[in-house]
Amino acid sequence: MRCGPPREADTAGIAFDGPDAAGQALAGQGYLPDRALSVAVHLAAALSQPLLLEGEAGVGKTEVAKALAGATGARLIRLQCHEGIDLHHALYDWDYPRQLLAIRAGGGDAAAQSGHGLFTREYLLRRPLLEALEYEGPVVLLIDEVDRADDEFEAFLLEFLSDFQVTIPELGTVEARGEPLVVMTSNRTRELHDALKRRCLYHWIDYPDRDREAEIVRARLPGVPDAVAERVCSAVARLREEDLYKLPGVGETIAWARALLALEDASLDETLGVALKVREDIDRVREREVLQGV
Repeated sequence: MRCGPPREADTAGIAFDGPDAAGQALAGQGYLPDRALSVAVHLAAALSQPLLLEGEAGVGKTEVAKALAGATGARLIRLQCHEGIDLHHALYDWDYPRQLLAIRAGGGDAAAQSGHGLFTREYLLRRPLLEALEYEGPVVLLIDEVDRADDEFEAFLLEFLSDFQVTIPELGTVEARGEPLVVMTSNRTRELHDALKRRCLYHWIDYPDRDREAEIVRARLPGVPDAVAERVCSAVARLREEDLYKLPGVGETIAWARALLALEDASLDETLGVALKVREDIDRVREREVLQGV
């Protein structure tokens, strides 16, 4: 890990004049951040540090990276983490079928074609992390749902984020052309190690309150009637007060508003499956008449 004073930002042109400018850039993409998130985004770019976003599923963590890329004109490169992810999924792999064809074309002499013959960039398959290192231009690297990966992969990420370089045994060391702006997300299904957290700036994204969520709906659905936005957000606020298996996220709120716009005279009850995705939750809400009067 680097020591000493913060480096100058070298995220290939991704920078903001301050938190207000960062917030305005995100808002221009239909993402309405609060002040704390605007500060975190600005600092991530200014200090060239990864930004770790935690929060419940559906609060808009992934959308931050998408909005950042859209606002800055950067390329968005996404690594979706999952159980069992390894370097071959995240960093690089070799195109074994093409290598086999090359061996056959050479008369089956594998020994003659080994080394530099087969393990060259011609047969290299770039995965998201290597693609982010070698891309010429501004990059937002989204490492999504890092909490789904295992401890070994988390340790590799710590090394990767510290040096922004990797070693490919057959090719040597690959250094970043310009450090990407890294956004990591976690649904907190497990605790991440302190070493990785210390490498990052941290921000927790919570569910917005009803008024803020109504603003988000209006921003994402231009022209939506105020009555629809207010009704949906009031209904979602009530649902989040209940003891449900899966609370609706902001994405479900926006989808619910779209559903009401698509159906004339639709009721909240008959479109409840847009917001809730667990049968027991739907039954509980209907039995308790949670949405009565909304």
